[in-house]
Amino acid sequence: MSAAPMRLEYELSREEFRALSDLSGSRLMSTPYFLNCRPSHMPRPLLTTLLLAVTCLMSDSTLPFAQADDPLVFISAFASGEGGAIHAYRLDPQSGRLTLSEKTGDVEHPFFLALSPDRRFLYSIHADQFGGKASEQVAAYRIVNASGSLELLNRQSTHGTASCYLDVDATGKTVVVANYSTGSVASLPVNDDGSLGEAVSFIQHSGSSVNPQRQTGPNAHCIVVSPDNRFVFAADLGIDKILGYQLDASNSQLTPHRQAFVRMPPGAGPRHLTFHPNGQHVYVINELANSVTHFDYDSEEGFLFERAILSTLPEDFTGESYCADVKITPNGRYLYGTNRGHDSIACYRIAEDGQLTLLDITPSGGKGPQNLAITSDGSLLLCANMPGNNVQLFSIDPDTGSLASAGEPLSITSPSCIMLK
Repeated sequence: MSAAPMRLEYELSREEFRALSDLSGSRLMSTPYFLNCRPSHMPRPLLTTLLLAVTCLMSDSTLPFAQADDPLVFISAFASGEGGAIHAYRLDPQSGRLTLSEKTGDVEHPFFLALSPDRRFLYSIHADQFGGKASEQVAAYRIVNASGSLELLNRQSTHGTASCYLDVDATGKTVVVANYSTGSVASLPVNDDGSLGEAVSFIQHSGSSVNPQRQTGPNAHCIVVSPDNRFVFAADLGIDKILGYQLDASNSQLTPHRQAFVRMPPGAGPRHLTFHPNGQHVYVINELANSVTHFDYDSEEGFLFERAILSTLPEDFTGESYCADVKITPNGRYLYGTNRGHDSIACYRIAEDGQLTLLDITPSGGKGPQNLAITSDGSLLLCANMPGNNVQLFSIDPDTGSLASAGEPLSITSPSCIMLK
């Protein structure tokens, strides 16, 4: 294939690109040409050739990424010693049944997971004492085969404690991490073999807010790379801000953005954020205020503009509850947020202009819904009820967005994060 510049007349979607990447594994999509195609531009006439190549590759029984019919699901068990583990399950979409395929131990308190864009590598928090005095680590794993077996490549310091969120940029060459207890963020370069280099960026947040128990200092709770791979946003619960950074993907460097932050309502406690699939909106779930904030996103400038705030709880609820996670269906029609205390999942319809309408609030099937994941076809939602020690599956009604139990919950110790391969 010629390395000369070529005019691209068609464009594969990110989902199509990832599907091809999943199928073809390291032998095709790790070539320099396709790595340079991100964020998914390539000539559509090559698609037929690609699929033929995939067919040939899939006939090789040694191919590590040959996919079974059932999706692979990684679930972390937030515990120490033998209890701490990363489990790989096969998901039967018809029955909603999760079947254990592999279990990787020797990982302490794997609170959060992230996958590389080509699905060849998995990154996990590793903490001997979560939130202790010593800095924690990010562990890099190679996904060995279709069963979800993991090979530890190395670990690198997060330069913070209670490290609680990871993301990988679109090139697969940068991992970013948020440190809750110490209120900081960092970026780590990824080597060609998927292992991690030492952090090249470290940014300490500062300030406080109005809640005397939870907001006496910075608490970075998530960090997310924008779809265009130019910006990074961190939600800091302790100072009620969404902080913006520019990402130089060539060297994994983070620098403060011109819009250094947007301020949330006092006491909101922003926890997680997610981008709409169309890249034009951002949604933040606020742990302390039990609400979701909708922002419009200017992708050219990387600026956020607040549009609305909606509650995640019933109007007549008077108990104690705290939000945790927020996810959007791949088609961009529905948004889901978790309530820990009320132990439920709030469902919203997303209008064409990004505005939210609360549709329903469904019991989460366990105590303390911590993390959500949605299958690539948008048909199933998985909910990790961490203190409830189970994962509940729900079917998603494509016409209404409503959730219905999709089988018996999976029993697992302290599930904290779900990643679908």
